[in-house]
Amino acid sequence: MRRNTYIAVIVTILALCLSSCGTRKQVPSTRIDSPEELSRRFGMRITPKDNLILYTEASHWLDVPHRIGGNSKRGVDCSHFVANIYRDVYDKRVGVSSADILKKNCKKIRRGSLREGDLVFFRTDGGKKKEPNHVGIYLKNERFVHASTSKGVMVSSLNEPYYLRAWMTGGRVK
Repeated sequence: MRRNTYIAVIVTILALCLSSCGTRKQVPSTRIDSPEELSRRFGMRITPKDNLILYTEASHWLDVPHRIGGNSKRGVDCSHFVANIYRDVYDKRVGVSSADILKKNCKKIRRGSLREGDLVFFRTDGGKKKEPNHVGIYLKNERFVHASTSKGVMVSSLNEPYYLRAWMTGGRVK
């Protein structure tokens, strides 16, 4: 009898140890903001049909200042902003430069084919290179969220003359 008790205790301890040592990433339950609150923050109508997780996560970055090479809410550049959103919303890893993201992580798409969450690429310095130097995340209605060098993380329109001139391509992350 004593031996059976000893074995039962050992088995119980092993079972507890093994079940508590899982390698699965624990995802904290994220509060999803209401469409009304998100509409207010983004200055556009957001409905329950939209990707509220994308909008909620992006809203937490709005007004974060731009910082070259930055990767935190103290300061972020455009590609790190995109990488953080894609990691947290879609559980996907993308490159850390606009050119790398386009080359290694995206299928090019036309502007007319953009869907919520697609990426938008620009060449903002007027250079002759065929590589983008700026990236943002398409939302809807010709609007995208990005880390602007002058105003930090913000929402802009693809129809602004500056972005019409700088437009390169859209990208759908593979």
